Amino acid sequence: MAASPPSGGALARRLGLLDAVAIGLGSMVGAGVFAVFAPAAAAAGSALLIGLLLAAVVAYANATSTAQLAARYPSSGGAYLYGRERLGEWPGFLAGWAFVVGKTASCAAMALTAAAYLVPPEWVKPVAAGCVAVLTVVNVLGVTRTARATMAIVVVVLAVLALAVVGGLASGTADPASLAPALPESGVLGVLQSAGLLFFAFAGYARIATLGEEVRDPARTIPRAIPLALALALLVYAAIAVTALAVLGPERLAASARPLAELAGSGGWSWTAPIVQGGAALAALGALLALLAGITRTGLAMARTGDLPGWFAAIDPRFSVPRRAQLVLGAIVLVLVLVTDLRGAIGFSSFAVLLYYLVANLSAWTLPRAERRSPRVLQAVGAIGCVVLAATLPWPSVVIGCAVLAVGVVARLVRVTAARRA
Repeated sequence: MAASPPSGGALARRLGLLDAVAIGLGSMVGAGVFAVFAPAAAAAGSALLIGLLLAAVVAYANATSTAQLAARYPSSGGAYLYGRERLGEWPGFLAGWAFVVGKTASCAAMALTAAAYLVPPEWVKPVAAGCVAVLTVVNVLGVTRTARATMAIVVVVLAVLALAVVGGLASGTADPASLAPALPESGVLGVLQSAGLLFFAFAGYARIATLGEEVRDPARTIPRAIPLALALALLVYAAIAVTALAVLGPERLAASARPLAELAGSGGWSWTAPIVQGGAALAALGALLALLAGITRTGLAMARTGDLPGWFAAIDPRFSVPRRAQLVLGAIVLVLVLVTDLRGAIGFSSFAVLLYYLVANLSAWTLPRAERRSPRVLQAVGAIGCVVLAATLPWPSVVIGCAVLAVGVVARLVRVTAARRA
C-alpha cells in the first residue's frame, strides 16, 4: 500500500503531466545552464562534454530510481519518504536533511544569479532578497500558480537559449577541433569535478517527486514526467555545450563571466546581450520558484513524522499549501542571500543533493521485482556515481557539506535520545 499523508491535512492533486514536466524542466533549465558551464570548462577543458555525459548518466540512473519510488509512494517527501519506508528512519532523515539544506543553498544561488544579470554588483544582494520575497508569496498563493508561472518561464528561457545557440552558429567561427576531448592538467579528477558541477544543472527533476501528493494519477504521471523532463534538459544542455565549445573554445568559455551572452553576440549580434541576460535572470527565477515549492514539501513530510517541528505540517485551508513552512523557508533564504557566495553555494548544493540521490538509489534497490520499472543495475550505477561525484567535488564543498549534515544528525540524535528517556 502506498503511504498516505498523516494527520494535519492533505494536499490537493491539481497537477497533470504537462504541469509536472514544466516544474521539473523549469527546475533544471534554470540558473545552472547559465552559470555552470564556465566552472565546468575550467575544471575539464575540452573534456567538458565527457563530464556532461557522466552527469547525464548518473542523473538518468537517479531518475529511474526516483520515478519508480514516486509511483510506489505518491506522497510528498521524495527520497526522505522513500528512505524511511525502504531503509529506516535514519537513512530517510539523512536524505531529507541533505535535500532541505542543499536546496536551500540552491535557492540562494538562484536568487543571486538572477540579480547578477539584472543589476550592478552593489545592488545584487538587495535585489536577490526582493526576488525571494516575491516568489515566496507566489508559492503561498498555491501550487497551480507555481506550475503555470514555471511553464511560462520555461517557454521564454528555451527561446533565449535557442537564440544563444543560433547566434553562436551564425558567427561562422565554430571550430570542430575544439570538440575533441583532451584530459586537463588535473586529469580524470578534473573531468569528475566538471561532472559533479554539471550535475547541479540536472538535479531539478526531483521536484516532480517531492510534489507527488499534488500530482493527478501519480503512479502513471510521475514515471512519465521525470524521464521526459530529463531528456528535454539533456538535449538543451548538449546543444549549448557543443556550440559554446566550438565557438568560444574551452579557454574562452572557462574565463567568461557570462558565457551564453558572449556566445550569442559572437557573430556581431550585440543586440542579443540584454535579451540573453534577461533570459538568464528569468531562468534563475523560474528555478527558484520551483525550488521553494519542492523544499517545503519535503519539510512538510519531515514535520509529519517529527523530524521537523509539527508546526510546519499545517496546510493552508484556502490555497492548499504548507504556508508556514513556505514562509520560514523564504526567511532563511533571505538570510543566506545576504551572507553566501554563489560558487560555494553551487558546490555545497551538489554535494548534499548527490547524497540525497544516494539514498533514493539504495531505496529503489530494495523494491521487489513486481514493483520494479527498470533494471536493478541502474540503481547500482546511480549509487556509485553519486558517491564518486560527491567525493571529487572541490574539498571546501565536501568539508562544509559533511559539517552541516553532522549538525542535523546530532540534533536528531539529541531529540531521539530525549524522547526515549521521557
